[in-house]
Amino acid sequence: MKTGEIKNSNHIRNALRQVALNKEDKLSGKYISIKEAVSEGCVRSVYVEQLDFPILIAKQVFKDEDGVTGTLYLTSSNLSLSYEQITAIYQKRWKVEEYHKSIKSNTAFPKSPTKSVITQQSHFIASVLAYVKMERLKVRVSANHFALKSLMAINATKAAWITLQKLDGKRAA
Repeated sequence: MKTGEIKNSNHIRNALRQVALNKEDKLSGKYISIKEAVSEGCVRSVYVEQLDFPILIAKQVFKDEDGVTGTLYLTSSNLSLSYEQITAIYQKRWKVEEYHKSIKSNTAFPKSPTKSVITQQSHFIASVLAYVKMERLKVRVSANHFALKSLMAINATKAAWITLQKLDGKRAA
């Protein structure tokens, strides 16, 4: 059963990489690679196997902070959008993704041990406040949330070590 699920998952993933350039090609099963279908900075209306209607696809090539080149294929069901509009929407949406990743990874939001609604609300509020404080620090010290969390963990470990040494010194005296 699991093997079938994996095959099905791979089939879907591979099918999403294949597009038909028009309705006739879709009906006859004539698909090409998504890489061949659209050029960087352009949009194109295409058909995918799983949908009965066309979608718009845009190819965005970028370099990340490490200088590594990446390619994104952005899609929309709104066929009237330009390349600039699609990439602007994606940039706005990416900020939301960054927020979700940070609040989950850096504020222990999903690790709430609470059971009642009130304690869950309190945990949620504390997580959002922690995110806001990290965002303020991010602006002030020019470091991302993950770097700030790491720095806080290092400083907490140092403080704990100093406290242990002081306690051990009192015991020896």
